[in-house]
Amino acid sequence: MTSSRITTQVLEAATGVPAEGMHVVLSIRDGAAWRVLADGTTDADGRIIRLGGDELPAGEYRIRFDTGAWYRARNVATTYPEAVVTFIVTDDGRHVHVPLLLSPFSYSSHRGSST
Repeated sequence: MTSSRITTQVLEAATGVPAEGMHVVLSIRDGAAWRVLADGTTDADGRIIRLGGDELPAGEYRIRFDTGAWYRARNVATTYPEAVVTFIVTDDGRHVHVPLLLSPFSYSSHRGSST
């Protein structure tokens, strides 16, 4: 299966394993509101390679990671019930990979280079 223009991967830093089974929602800014485009659940490698479509317009996007539910399912307390990463997609046609490095008490992201 080929990947879509936007992909993500979640890695749990405290245990050093991919965050399998985390619900993720992709939205695009539509004026003052956010419009949901797609959602999915991370696979065994913590990835979602088909998030949104292949042809997405330039704009401001966000991915909401349901970290609270994921940690609750594992009986782990967390400071962050969700992690939201907002980013820009330009019309250069490039692939956008948005990884999340997560622990119960912190998270970070960067512009990824691959799926």
